[in-house]
Amino acid sequence: MQVVMYISQFLRDMRSQKLRTLLTLFGIIWGTAAVVLLMAIGKGIHAENQRQMHGLGEGIVILWGGRTSQPFEGFGKGRRIPLREEDAHLLKREIREMWGVSPEYSRWSTHMKYKDNAVTQNMVGIYPIFGEMRNIIPEMGGRFINRIDLEQKKRVVFIGDQLKKDLFGEEEAIGKYIIIDNVPFLVVGVLKEKEQDSSYSGRDENKAFVPASTFAAMYGYRYVNDMIFKPTDPRQTELVKEKVYQVLGKKYKFDPADKEALSMWDTTEMAKFLTYFFLAFRIFLVAIGTATLIVGGIGVSNIMHVVVEERTKEVGIKMSLGAKKAHVLLQFIFETFVITFVGGTVGFLFSVGVIKLFPVFGLEEYLGTPQITYTTALIAVGILGLVGLISGYFPARRAANLNPVQALKL
Repeated sequence: MQVVMYISQFLRDMRSQKLRTLLTLFGIIWGTAAVVLLMAIGKGIHAENQRQMHGLGEGIVILWGGRTSQPFEGFGKGRRIPLREEDAHLLKREIREMWGVSPEYSRWSTHMKYKDNAVTQNMVGIYPIFGEMRNIIPEMGGRFINRIDLEQKKRVVFIGDQLKKDLFGEEEAIGKYIIIDNVPFLVVGVLKEKEQDSSYSGRDENKAFVPASTFAAMYGYRYVNDMIFKPTDPRQTELVKEKVYQVLGKKYKFDPADKEALSMWDTTEMAKFLTYFFLAFRIFLVAIGTATLIVGGIGVSNIMHVVVEERTKEVGIKMSLGAKKAHVLLQFIFETFVITFVGGTVGFLFSVGVIKLFPVFGLEEYLGTPQITYTTALIAVGILGLVGLISGYFPARRAANLNPVQALKL
């Protein structure tokens, strides 16, 4: 009965302040929508950035040979440290925490031809595990380089999706032969289109991948351009990197503490940086949305102050008849929460509608797909509840502290 009385009183007060109530509701709606949408967009941007970064590979380290920066065991500084294909086997054998490693040969000025279509692109020689580490997924009906191709030095090639378009257009590529530097290669697979916003030797969509053994036999390269390795556990990346310096330092006679002897790009470091960066970015967006919601909360507080002014005599009568301060306090806080709840619900539903329509604008490439998660919803509810409580508490306390005798005189 008490709740019914609260609602009845609330509706009567709102009817007497229609315009003020609508403006206040609009403030709450807009503030709620701002919090939810900004958090969802921030989440979408972060997810899109991670997806594009993982186009390069997830949790991998790219390794290059370098030059020594300090003398070691009679060898002078400035000595070049080249990497060989055999080093990949050495690292995998010596480092238990290393999940996989692949050498990578690379040749930029490679002439490729199919019928009358000819291009000059980058060809790389790799091991089969390279595809798993670099998130290279073949289109349906094709495959990546496998162990048999490597062992038998087969003349097979896996091509990027853009390279396929340049050579074949709309024609099917799998099972056809292309001429690479006057040597026929069988196309066994085509890269499934992927987002890739970072690279160290060009986008995968433009590359041709062949077995490392075939590449070495064809061009006679003694040294690899780089190596890709991935720890079994991302948390052991630093340990694995240190062991790489130790193993190769022992072989090539350089100080394992000489970080310039080898060059590494640890993609997990960039991933950590981006995680913290986008966390700060999302907190900033939430702060903006919260500020907007606080403005709506001020409107709620103002209207409740007006309601207290108009109902001063009524409060005096209730208190003179025995109503306790807690009863009066709860009544006004309840009315505040009703306004906040209605505005918050409409604002949340509006946000959901905007996100449903978001794909129509075609901005996924730049902003990703906004995502409303349970965390987003809980944060929005928490902020909304806090704003509602603060907005209603002070007018409610003022009403509860009225002196019944003085209230009846007003």
